[in-house]
Order: sequence, then C-alpha cells, then structure tokens
Amino acid sequence: MRGPTLLAFLALLVVAGCGDDGAASSGGRAVVVATTTQVADLARDVAGDDARVVQLLAPNADPHEYELRPHDITAVADADLVLRSGGDVDEWLGEAIEGSGTDAPVLTLSDAMPLEGDDPHWWQDPRNAEIAVAEIARGLERVDPARTPAYDRNVAAYEAKLRALDRGVARCIEQVPPSRRKLVTTHGALGYYARRYGIEVIGTVIPSLSSEGQPSAGDTAQLIDTIRAAGVKAIFAESSLNPKVEEAIANETGAKVGAALWADTLGPPGSDGATYIGSIESNTKALVDGFTGGTARCAF
Repeated sequence: MRGPTLLAFLALLVVAGCGDDGAASSGGRAVVVATTTQVADLARDVAGDDARVVQLLAPNADPHEYELRPHDITAVADADLVLRSGGDVDEWLGEAIEGSGTDAPVLTLSDAMPLEGDDPHWWQDPRNAEIAVAEIARGLERVDPARTPAYDRNVAAYEAKLRALDRGVARCIEQVPPSRRKLVTTHGALGYYARRYGIEVIGTVIPSLSSEGQPSAGDTAQLIDTIRAAGVKAIFAESSLNPKVEEAIANETGAKVGAALWADTLGPPGSDGATYIGSIESNTKALVDGFTGGTARCAF
C-alpha cells in the first residue's frame, strides 16, 4: 500500500488514535507489536502469558519484499511497545510508526547488536538472540513494570535454552572437517552463523544482503566457477524462495541442493522452523548433512 491512499489512511488513524492510553496503562495485558517472525517468537518467549504479541509478518513471508497493510498500521497505533529487527529487513515499518499516531516506545533490536557492516541478519548467531531477549524484557518492563519479575524469570529460562542451543550447534558443526565447511546459499543471510561456527561462505546466488536482488548471467557464471574450484558439495536454497536457480547451478556443477534453510523467516506451525530455536536446529542439521554428503548426523 503506497502513495496518497496510505497517507490518507494514516491521517485518519492519527485522529482515531488520539487519547488511547494503551492496554498496560488501563490494567490489561501489554500489547507488543513485532515486525518479523524471529522477533515475534523471541518476544513471545519473554512475554509468556503476561503480554500479547502481535506479529506483522506471516510465516514464510520474505521481509525484504513486504508492503504495509492497513491492519499493520492499526496494530502499531494500538501498541504499547513496538519491536523491530532493524536494517532493511523491516525498514518498511517506519512509515507506520511515523503516521500511526502511536506514542509507544519503539525498540530497534539491531541497535544493541555487534553488527557486521550493513548485515541485518543478527539473529543467525544465538548469542545475539540472547542480547535481543534482554532488550525485549527491558522494553516490556518499561511499559508494564508490575510484571517485571515474570519477565525476568522468562528471560532467564529462555537464555538457558539459547546457550544450550549454541553449544549444540557448535558440537554438530565440529563433526564436519573444516575443509568441508563451504557454504553457498541464496543470499547473504547466514554470515553471522558462519562466523560463529567456523564456516567459509563461498558465495551466494543473489550477490546481496537482500533477497530482492537478481543475479546476472555473469554473477551466476562466476559462482559456478567458484563452486567448482572450491569443491562445494551442496548448495542451500531458502525456504521462502523458489530454488530454481540453485537447482540449475547444482546441475551445472555436480553439487547437490541441500535441505532448504530458514533464513529471513520462520515457518508455519508444525514445521521444523516454526520457532527461532527450531529454525537454528533445522539449519544446522541441513548444513551438516549437506557438507558431509549424509555421512554425519546432528542431534539436539
């Protein structure tokens, strides 16, 4: 939704939202609006039953290509706390924040992260997820101080799970000889994961940190040459994108297409990527299997 139609909607919303004190101040549960699937999942683990999390992006939706809907703007207007991941994965939220009339605090999680250049995919390192949940708890405690003990307990319990996840991923990747940890994915979404666990990023099908880009014939030819020279055994597509280019490159190089990775989005309920922890575990299993040609297995 763009242009005058959206602007007119925003103007009406500002008028309608004036005088709204929010759920927490009126004695109900705090309402937390989260942009991406990963941020929403982390927020739910912090909030527990004490706050309501409204997730804007649907499972398996590419955040780079998302366009605001009227119900997103309404959700922001009604929020007690707004959570955004940061960078170009959800910069589309800025229009809603500016135009909705909300006076809710806006927490950009990437501001607290040790970022690598312009790469916004901080959540691929579980240590950064620990930072995120601590920031979310502080945000919730700001708007709903009465429930601070509950939020603190939830964070402590979830941080223990994240540390166990980090140890488990490291243990799984250690099964793969360093010379075989060669990663080719759809776009540059797993850089933080690769750096954390000693994986070499050989290249990406889309030479960009955003999935919105398109590979040129020259880019693809160069990647094919690189894959052959490096002896890459598997190419990994992403769950939210069509793998046809990856399949063509695999046919050209003799590599296999590994199981799809959860990169910019989590999956629907019941999938192995339905939660943040599940997505990292699923990716790790897929990578170990692909790197070793199925000779090693990863269990959590």
